[in-house]
Amino acid sequence: MELFAIALINVEESYVRSLSAKVNQALQHLHIVQNGLTATYTWCETRAFIYVEVEAGSVLHDPFVHEDQVRACLAETLASHIVADKESEILRNLITKDFKYEKESDLIAIEGYCKQSLIQESDVDGLPLMSSSPSRIRRIQILKELLSGLLEEKPHLSLDGFIKFRLQEYKEELREIAEYAIDEFMMDRQYQEFISLLQYFVYIQEAKIPAAHLIHKGGHEFVILNDRMEPIDANEFDASFRMEMLEKDINFEDMIVSTLITVSPANIVIHTRDPELTIIKTIRQIFEDRTTVCGYCRTCDLYLGDTKKQDQLSP
Repeated sequence: MELFAIALINVEESYVRSLSAKVNQALQHLHIVQNGLTATYTWCETRAFIYVEVEAGSVLHDPFVHEDQVRACLAETLASHIVADKESEILRNLITKDFKYEKESDLIAIEGYCKQSLIQESDVDGLPLMSSSPSRIRRIQILKELLSGLLEEKPHLSLDGFIKFRLQEYKEELREIAEYAIDEFMMDRQYQEFISLLQYFVYIQEAKIPAAHLIHKGGHEFVILNDRMEPIDANEFDASFRMEMLEKDINFEDMIVSTLITVSPANIVIHTRDPELTIIKTIRQIFEDRTTVCGYCRTCDLYLGDTKKQDQLSP
């Protein structure tokens, strides 16, 4: 006896076979002894069906076992399938149609930020897997409730029609993720444009001093010394560059970068125990091959502490 039928349009047989197997596996976990439930499929190039069937005289006809169990199981399986296998496509359609991004490189970058957002969610409260993230669970629950309601009204469902016309609330969840990703994408692009401008400014400037030592004492504490290991006073130089002259919205230690660009050293030695610090990576990006990172020299010992107790870093 057929309980439910799911219609699919223009799909490969391997896809239908895989989804049917997922449904079948879920049905077997209902813990109904000898329940007689099974999922089968038919396929042609333009249309396919997945059928959930039960053998006549099975335990499902027992008055204590309700058809709602099967409906809920099918709805959850389809909801999980949509989130796992269709969500990327739905997100891309949102980004292209709602936010008007069409350039492939932009789409790939924004989708990357979407994935980062989803991965970060999985770290909330120590949850290790994306499948356990609160947002993902919520989206699956939204879809499950929608699917259950439709299957209760009518046991035949077009999965393509459901995805196309019935996902308003679910798409709102994805739209928030897309908006966050686009904000991150725009900020990163502005940052890279600003860095490129600074790189150009450094390139066209002549060196004013032979070397500068940027000493990172920890946290946000820095010292800038010249080649004679004396503190640098940027006011002594012709300050043809000022950070405030540029329109920007970049959140890093402006004064350090401004000072280094103003004094324009031929070489910058960065003494640090934390070379992955954002400001240090930014300085290395701006000044490129002018920079050297050091974590093991007399200056490091003097300002940064005993190297024997630190991870030694080579230039």
